[in-house]
Amino acid sequence: MKPNHTFLSIPALPAKLEKLRTLAYNLRWAWSQSTLSLFRRLDSDLWETCGHNPVLLLGTIDQSRLEEAANDEGFLSHLDGVYHQFEEYLRGEGTWFQKIKGKSEKPLFAYFSAEFGITESLSIFAGGLGMLAGDHLKSSSDLGLPLVGVGLLYQQGYFSQYLNDSGWQQEKYIDNDFHNLPITLECNADGSPITVNVTIAKHKIIAQIWRAQVGRIPLFLLDTNIPDNPPIDRDITDQLYGGDTDMRIRQEILLGIGGFRALDAMGIHPEIFHMNEGHSAFLSLERIRGLMITHNLTFAEAREAASTGLIFTTHTPVAAGHDYFTSQLMELHFLEYASQFGIPWKEFLGLGRKNPDDENEPFCMTVLALRLASFSNAVSQLHGVVSRQMWQSLWPNVPQNEIPITHITNGVHFTSWLSREMEQLYERYLGIRWQQEPAEPIIWQHAEQIPGEELWRTHERRRERMVAFTRRRLKEVLKARGASQNDLDNANEVLNPEALTIGFARRFATYKRATLILSDPDRLDKILNNPNRPVQIIFAGKAHPQDQPGKELIQKIYELSRQERFRRKIVFLENYDTTTARYLVQGCDVWLNNPLRPLEASGTSGMKAAANGVLNLSTLDGWWDEAYQPDLGWAIGRGETYDNPQYQWQVEAEALYGLLEHEIVPDFYDRSVDGLPRRWITRMKRSIQELCHYFNTHRMVGEYTIKFYLQALTHHHLISLHNLARAKALAAWKQELKLNWSQIKIVLIETGDLDSVQIGKEFTIRAQIYLGSLKPADVSVEIYMGQVDANNEIINAKSYPMLSIGTAGNNVYLFEDKRSVTSRSGLHGFTIRVLPRHPDLVSPFLPGMITWA
Repeated sequence: MKPNHTFLSIPALPAKLEKLRTLAYNLRWAWSQSTLSLFRRLDSDLWETCGHNPVLLLGTIDQSRLEEAANDEGFLSHLDGVYHQFEEYLRGEGTWFQKIKGKSEKPLFAYFSAEFGITESLSIFAGGLGMLAGDHLKSSSDLGLPLVGVGLLYQQGYFSQYLNDSGWQQEKYIDNDFHNLPITLECNADGSPITVNVTIAKHKIIAQIWRAQVGRIPLFLLDTNIPDNPPIDRDITDQLYGGDTDMRIRQEILLGIGGFRALDAMGIHPEIFHMNEGHSAFLSLERIRGLMITHNLTFAEAREAASTGLIFTTHTPVAAGHDYFTSQLMELHFLEYASQFGIPWKEFLGLGRKNPDDENEPFCMTVLALRLASFSNAVSQLHGVVSRQMWQSLWPNVPQNEIPITHITNGVHFTSWLSREMEQLYERYLGIRWQQEPAEPIIWQHAEQIPGEELWRTHERRRERMVAFTRRRLKEVLKARGASQNDLDNANEVLNPEALTIGFARRFATYKRATLILSDPDRLDKILNNPNRPVQIIFAGKAHPQDQPGKELIQKIYELSRQERFRRKIVFLENYDTTTARYLVQGCDVWLNNPLRPLEASGTSGMKAAANGVLNLSTLDGWWDEAYQPDLGWAIGRGETYDNPQYQWQVEAEALYGLLEHEIVPDFYDRSVDGLPRRWITRMKRSIQELCHYFNTHRMVGEYTIKFYLQALTHHHLISLHNLARAKALAAWKQELKLNWSQIKIVLIETGDLDSVQIGKEFTIRAQIYLGSLKPADVSVEIYMGQVDANNEIINAKSYPMLSIGTAGNNVYLFEDKRSVTSRSGLHGFTIRVLPRHPDLVSPFLPGMITWA
């Protein structure tokens, strides 16, 4: 029976406790230990039952308990103190951004992502991408950035995982109750919801907008599950990464185009748009369309104006991980939309194709983003190399190392992941600045002053709590399965709170090789069941519902854990979530990560572990490739890659076992007379000192701000002057360049007698370049010089601009440069190249416009 009228029931808080409601609806509590302890103080058991959701807690708690708290002077004093800190935080006086740029009265930056991992009770994330997005918002809030987030509000979010009796992953989807979440509906002055219209499959759908306030940052989430939409459209925001490719393109149209329109509907007009992965790339098209309408621009002119404010981050080094849509699917959803751009349909589709002329190639969201964004980056140093290799064909003839995809290595938001005990330890020995300025290296050098016994006892307490949590979780799972009392009793004996504990928790994609450590069960048996030096392993993670090989990995772990010899030593924790993640990264001794290099883009879980003093054991992939030092943790292999993946598996499994047997286990159990593993503790301190200052999101967001946001803002302001006159001029110049580039020829190179030259001695290089109808001001003529390898290829090259020194007539121009070899002796070589040059170009590399001698 459906209701004929609905109303919202809200908790009746005593007047003295009204501040609790304000605190509950700002997600800053997710990384404020004092605020979390305040809500736990109301009812710690109910806090757990409510899934760490203060809004649900306040709506569920017994009224008598609220009245009791309202008359408890100690609780009220605690509340006043927390609220004062909260108000002071929101005022944001003297934030990092204010210090470098001044206070902004309006949002300047918008951050779009398909998922955001802010807290476990707001289930709109699936894994590392979402956790990174959530940490990005938190650090942006702490640093005072004038930024807004945009995403989707999923009715069911990502699935809940459970295993059947054979260990096969099953999925169930649980509806989010939006009215009991820390979010509010954005409304007009008359109280009606603010909505936006988006055309999907040739008809209009309507989305309403919810706000999740993340400290100082508003996160706007679109929701199509409203009566105005037919069932198929209501389901667009049903599940994260659910359904087929048609559902995926619907979600991405809503996110990119609908998200852009949502900001406009609320009167929010950011100047810089950051696309976190390709899911939101359609916003670039909507940005262009809007500029065409408001400024009466052509597509080419609007594209130049829009691109200055577009930033793109790619997270996926696996080709299959990028979104591709068929021409038929694009035609269904975009044929009418594309007609507004005034360009041919083939040209429109070419924006998302590596080869715009290949009509059989599908439309790729990553290609669209790379073509239109002025700044693009990968998420670790090695991932940058991989990404430039993956997408090199977009910039023909450009050397791989110069492909305009840089890298900004990911980080984590420390106060979201650190245990209370570690926070207190850091405050005691590092001072209070570590929270506000975690990217300052000198602060973390004070970790050396932490007494070894204090650091170790703190870590031991976290391991004990992790073991207790694991046992509770196992008992809950067993009860849900209807297990016997004997099985429930056995769960109390799982794991040893004093044993060396290895943690492996992440998405169960096959390239992450979760079962590498299980390759030789008999050898593993000897390692785990050594009576004097016991070892245990905790696994957690979800496989995508359609990833059968990933599910097989989980089943293998489950089956092995049920063998008598491993029953207390190997545990798989079902339904991996942020609560589980916190216990593991805070309580394990070793964090294991063994992806197949180079398929891990970053891998932030190891950073969370390192911040808690946990040591990393990983293949040299993702972040660990640039972080690893022998005194900080352990590397599986030396970064080798083999053509035969099976052989690589064998080699690295052997290396993993060797490290455990000969280094890791002996170091952990080598105790001094006071019972402390002094060498292990030294590694913990070194890891904290060397890793924490860099692998955090304050440093990461600071890099995005300095390298991308502010540069893009300056460039955007310049190109927008005088009714976008410079954008129009740049578009016209590019068109002229495109028509005439093929005429360019490098006619002659003069070097004189250059068979050999002494290091440091200067020599002259001259070139004659035929430019056709172009002028020297339109191009940059460069020397491209470096060592020459055995394959007669220039390596470790650098480019040097040549000066225009005159003309040889008939559109042939003279260029010259004086150069010297300052590096080591040996065979060197150079060539000449011509690139486009314009004061408003962000990158000199334009597709198809590079001429080599």
